[in-house]
Amino acid sequence: MKPAERSGARLAVVQALYEMEISGKGVIDALAEFEAFWIGQVIDEVEHPPAETAFFRDLLRGTVDEQRAIDQRLDAALAAGWPLRRLEAVVRAILRAGAYEVMFRRDVPVKVAISEYVDVAHSFYEGEEPGLVNAVLDKVGRAVRPEDFNKGSRAG
Repeated sequence: MKPAERSGARLAVVQALYEMEISGKGVIDALAEFEAFWIGQVIDEVEHPPAETAFFRDLLRGTVDEQRAIDQRLDAALAAGWPLRRLEAVVRAILRAGAYEVMFRRDVPVKVAISEYVDVAHSFYEGEEPGLVNAVLDKVGRAVRPEDFNKGSRAG
């Protein structure tokens, strides 16, 4: 596995989650569409990076399957009065995918996952959103995997 292909998978998952929310598509359709037409392709002069397929599939299915637990954890991490549903759809997709990885992918160090999703946020936003993603995922990580903050971490 190449780190760049994992980064590509994370970006594709966020795009797929956004597409699913906007269009109402299910996981099977989103997986098929992204694997066939998006990942590693150039569309409208935008290059979509290659992605580790198995990682992409796990992140997308896992995020959808665990969405209730993820959303509860994210709502608890967000500032009072700002539930997840009030955030813009792309930010929701980034936070959900990031929270899935932090909560359920113990093979990925928390700090790596947070950094990766902050990078994804930077690919969509120039404002405060990357900072929000960092703060919320950090709070989730400290709640569910505090041991990862008490030791050094390595790339994953």
